[in-house]
Amino acid sequence: MQPLRNRWIGAAILVLVITAAGGAQAEERKTAGPTERRVRNANRRIIVSIPARKLALIEDGRIVKVYSTAVGAEKSPSPTGTFRIITRIPNPTYYRPGEVIRPGIANPVGTRWLGLSLKGFGIHGTNRPRSIGRAASHGCIRLRNADVQELFELVRVGDVVEIRAERNEDLAEIFEAPAESAHPRPGAGSAEALD
Repeated sequence: MQPLRNRWIGAAILVLVITAAGGAQAEERKTAGPTERRVRNANRRIIVSIPARKLALIEDGRIVKVYSTAVGAEKSPSPTGTFRIITRIPNPTYYRPGEVIRPGIANPVGTRWLGLSLKGFGIHGTNRPRSIGRAASHGCIRLRNADVQELFELVRVGDVVEIRAERNEDLAEIFEAPAESAHPRPGAGSAEALD
């Protein structure tokens, strides 16, 4: 009788954990119906330039923010193409074979995870802020933790993410145009934020 009771308790705990994990996603779905979500997402997208090592948030044709990033290293390049954000996870747990790293200062994906429609890839923070501006990741797009926290609040599930490897006039126009940069250029009168 006791083992059966323990199984029921274990099953109930598992259901609670799964329910809690999906809570942020469910809450987001409750705030807008399918039509509202489509309209709200229709004019917002993220463009990542691998050669510039930058990410731009574009809304209604306007550059909202430009962030410095780390992109995939030569041996583990970032994917290119058009994807969608499919998950938004605050304080993620990082999993790799044989190891689980809970949220905190040692977590390689930092304080936020924006999962892409290409399994295993996302936009996230980092515990190595000095890697920003380099080809240093395992293929994901890394931002400083403060930057990914800000971006996390500005985007939603369903938003488009374009990751581009080529240099062209369109990207030059986006990444060289004046924008509300999260990190002003040196000499612009303010210090760069540190993680």
